[in-house]
Amino acid sequence: MLFGRQDRKKIKILDKKVQEWKYTTCGYCSTGCSIEVGLDATGKAVATRGVATADVNRGKLCIKGIFEHELFEASGRGNTPIMRNKPWEPWQPASWDTALDKMASEIQRIQGQYGRDAFAIISTGQIMTEEFYTLGKLVRGCIGTNNYDGNTTLCMASAVSGYKRSFGSDGPPGCYDDFEHTECLMAWGSNLPEQHPIIYWRLKEALEKRKFPLIVVDPRVTMFAQFADIHLPITPGTDVVLQNALMHVILAEGLEDRDYINAHTNGIEALEACVKDYDPTTAARICGIDEDTIRNVARLYAKAGAAMSIWTMGINQSTHGSDGVVGINNLNLITGNIGKPGGTSLSITGQCNAMGTREWSSCSGLPGYRALEKEKDRKEIAKFWGIDESFFPAKRGMCMTDILPAIETGQVKGLWLVATNPMTSMPNTPRIRKTLEKLEFLVVQDAYQDVETNQYSHMYLPAAVWAEKTGCFTNTERRVNLIRPVVAPHGESKPDFWIFTQLAKRFENGQKIAFPDTPEGAFNEMKQLSKGAGRTLDISGMSHDLIEQSRGIQWPFREEHLASLQQAGAEVAKGDQRLYTDGHFQTADGKANLIALPFIDNNEKPCEDYPFWLNSGRVVEHFHTRTRTGKLGNCNKFSPTPYMEMNPDAAAELGIKHQTYVRLVSRRGDAVVMVQLTQRVPRNMVFIPFHFHDCVNRLSLGLLDPHSRQPAYKQCSVRIEHTDQKQAAKLNAQRRAF
Repeated sequence: MLFGRQDRKKIKILDKKVQEWKYTTCGYCSTGCSIEVGLDATGKAVATRGVATADVNRGKLCIKGIFEHELFEASGRGNTPIMRNKPWEPWQPASWDTALDKMASEIQRIQGQYGRDAFAIISTGQIMTEEFYTLGKLVRGCIGTNNYDGNTTLCMASAVSGYKRSFGSDGPPGCYDDFEHTECLMAWGSNLPEQHPIIYWRLKEALEKRKFPLIVVDPRVTMFAQFADIHLPITPGTDVVLQNALMHVILAEGLEDRDYINAHTNGIEALEACVKDYDPTTAARICGIDEDTIRNVARLYAKAGAAMSIWTMGINQSTHGSDGVVGINNLNLITGNIGKPGGTSLSITGQCNAMGTREWSSCSGLPGYRALEKEKDRKEIAKFWGIDESFFPAKRGMCMTDILPAIETGQVKGLWLVATNPMTSMPNTPRIRKTLEKLEFLVVQDAYQDVETNQYSHMYLPAAVWAEKTGCFTNTERRVNLIRPVVAPHGESKPDFWIFTQLAKRFENGQKIAFPDTPEGAFNEMKQLSKGAGRTLDISGMSHDLIEQSRGIQWPFREEHLASLQQAGAEVAKGDQRLYTDGHFQTADGKANLIALPFIDNNEKPCEDYPFWLNSGRVVEHFHTRTRTGKLGNCNKFSPTPYMEMNPDAAAELGIKHQTYVRLVSRRGDAVVMVQLTQRVPRNMVFIPFHFHDCVNRLSLGLLDPHSRQPAYKQCSVRIEHTDQKQAAKLNAQRRAF
């Protein structure tokens, strides 16, 4: 019997008395699972299940999706707008009109007194694409600040930057179906089974049908690394060195696809000259992977008929994040592994609609991957919206990671946060706390009133959660899927779309620009803007009904796609699975850029005073800052308290025991955590899940990648100290009461 028990309890399947199932899309990670939420006779959401006919998840769900229906009635939801003059004063309830009037007047006051860019806006990756488009229209066309960005800068900015540098445009070129065709897969800094379990299931299903080499590059023995054929436990922050060494071997041994290089790329001469300095013997001393393994992996990858690379935060969240993405693209370009089945560079996105904000929110430019720096793009959008082109700035403003320091210097006086929680998500928490205290006006718009950043706000606007609204998400493989409202918004909370359109009416340009009354109306505007010769981001053939009917459609899906579908009498629409299949890229000459990447070692490393590497990452039952999963018992109970993984040998040297508390100290701050002893980390490293408030980001470094402005969460150094166990347990108990 299990664990010596004589009596095994029978599995009971509870009848939740579902009377109706409603279709929607999961609102957690970027996998894009189609789900149905079950309602009982009273209209209460009581169950969630996967949709078997959806190509993405084929009926499967992870633990977060299974319990997603509980979010509607989770604790901490906001009921009504509330305001106060100072963050230490008590909250006062307000009507929506009063709150939005006050908000508009404060924005106008700050801009009138300090300049248009003195008010900044930071958005999210978790609202609908139509809401992103509408917010971008409000910010760029009405409010007029150039300091507007999304929290996706913290997770996907390096992928965006790397795609643009290599291919001339953002947009993942591959798809999940590539698992079915690849002959070699390399995962860079990705723990797929815990970060994106359903994508991992798709990969595992492909491996069961047809075995191919699986290589995982990660300094920690993750769950993914345990399942791999080859695990490369790389020294943190040295991915570029390994990439250059792999290319050194491929080029030195003539394993490259010279025909593809000559026909479809620029820059091979400079790349060849650069990687000559990264022979496997030299590279091994820097990146920690022995030279024979480097040669073996390079040959496996280059000789495969089709090879693909995937990555997540292990690459992106680095001082070399953008270079790491470019290095992956370089590797795939020289082996001809772009735009063909099983050959791709596929970033695995974090939030449910991080792709939507990249496509349509205007954070870094204008809708539909248009750039503020291009006069043609500014004129086109100004004409479409009906405003003067001069209202747009000629280049993008600050990223999120620059906006917050600009508060310290007095450049930014007011801030509007939409579904983001920098008090937990930003590096160097003590500094962020002091930064927020300097603001003259802070608005927090979130579904949850108890989000940590709300401690410092002057106004809180209660927003509806994902399936209390209508709109679309775009997933990792560019698949647009639909969310229908399952229940009515909680209390007096409102859809973000409604909040944006109502606020727009309070600005002068809001009287000139037409804001559609419905998300579908906004989607129709996006369809018009997506048309154009050579545009990859084309959704002109889509509609809300067709998206739902097809259980998601990949872009590009043009009007001619729709015409072909109608002519064939088909009911399910499919867009183009892959980009760049013709070898034509979004650059001036249509060729991809091979970019030489000499390694610049600017990482914080272990030393005598701080002898341990600190690494961070996601665990399967958590999501981001736990504003949602921290409230659901079946998600929170598996990891309810801040903890760190530590090597038993290192613990023995320091006299540290399993499940005791320790104090971690970095050059920036300290954190108290419970110790979990495991061989998953080497002797000179510790690992902490990044989701906990007042924990890992009290320690993290946060240096920025020069191209993407994304913080380096993954590489810094700490020391471990003993601490008072009773005081630590008391602190732990306080933190567990979310």
